[in-house]
Amino acid sequence: MSKTRIFTTRKLEKITKEFISENEEFNNEYLGDWTSTLFYVSHKKCWLLINKMTKYLLILPNIKKTDLKNISSIFKENLFAQLTFDGIETRYELVEKIIGEIKLQETNNDRSTNGSLNNCLLFLEDRKYEFGDYENMNFRDLNGRLNSSPNKMLNWKYPKEKMNEMINNYEKKSFLEKNRIVL
Repeated sequence: MSKTRIFTTRKLEKITKEFISENEEFNNEYLGDWTSTLFYVSHKKCWLLINKMTKYLLILPNIKKTDLKNISSIFKENLFAQLTFDGIETRYELVEKIIGEIKLQETNNDRSTNGSLNNCLLFLEDRKYEFGDYENMNFRDLNGRLNSSPNKMLNWKYPKEKMNEMINNYEKKSFLEKNRIVL
């Protein structure tokens, strides 16, 4: 079974302490690692995650401490819903296979990834004033806007384009392996 590491920022690490795994040496062979930070909307804790390789962003709204024991399924369900919203065609079973089990990790102090998260937090902060309360926030749409912004680190591609490429390549690789086709 596949495993995916989510590195937490110091702010998020404080509230997820008992769910932080030992720093195991493994790597999600296909999508790599994610980094997550905490932000608040109407006093509700929300997570903003970024995939290190694709710069694809994911918002997990209103995550409570009791949700952390089910973080793997919450993450996969939200990722699948966001991929669908962003027009990336895939199956939930494929997302489940690629992501596998989520392992929260202490911060890795990746300055580049943390900088990207901080830029996105500024965008979300502006939207709080535009939409007001938590109930008025359309997180899928906001998330879609973030994933539709060109990124210099991706040679000005959109994060959703890069994620689409990665998922399509994984699906092709899996198909070829399943059918034992060698190119």
